[in-house]
Amino acid sequence: MTTTEETHRATSLQDAQDKALTLFAAIEPLIVPGITEKALSDSIHRLGAEHHNVRTHWHKRLVRSGPNTLRPFADNPPDRTLLADDILVIDLGPVFEEWEADFGRTYVLGNDPAKLALRDALEGIWVAVKEEFDRRPEITGAELYAIAEQKVKEAGEREGWGWVFGAEIAGHIVGSFPHERIPNDRISLYITPGNGERMRGKGKGGWERHWILEIHVHDKERGFGGFCERLLTVG
Repeated sequence: MTTTEETHRATSLQDAQDKALTLFAAIEPLIVPGITEKALSDSIHRLGAEHHNVRTHWHKRLVRSGPNTLRPFADNPPDRTLLADDILVIDLGPVFEEWEADFGRTYVLGNDPAKLALRDALEGIWVAVKEEFDRRPEITGAELYAIAEQKVKEAGEREGWGWVFGAEIAGHIVGSFPHERIPNDRISLYITPGNGERMRGKGKGGWERHWILEIHVHDKERGFGGFCERLLTVG
């Protein structure tokens, strides 16, 4: 593929993420105590369709609060009402035109110091993991996952909260919709243990692969978690 084509792909993915950021800014006023997770998810869907030209989401909308933040992505925990001192994660995969975004944030209602500390640590952990990715051109998916685990552990020890990494993956491929997939393979296109392939390389169609980096932090003692995610290979 030509440099111009590769640049167009990277620019398109960045544009999709920028649009997702605008959507997330519009979501914030909807996050209030007393609303259920399902009602908030439905409001996000309407907002995206009516005001942000989101024609579909490439994965399910994830809105979880309190103890539900500890559940794996594939789970469907019982609906829950947000409390005045709650923690909430939102994970969206909106498609803008033909390009996928995958963006997630953690929100805290109230002033609980443990929840605020977890939320505030996520960005720094994400940046620390990206720095290792940038520093190591030959890095594999398994190696970056191990780094993400370690950075979460170090942050927890430094802050005194005892955090652990809380998911089986720390990211995945992203691209034009629908992005590259290998049937029945939950390893090769994920940042996860067992993926010994170099992350930098050509994928389906001969394109450079682009990745999302996810940081999942769980405070199991206190019964909640948080996460953030965004483009790793662009920006």
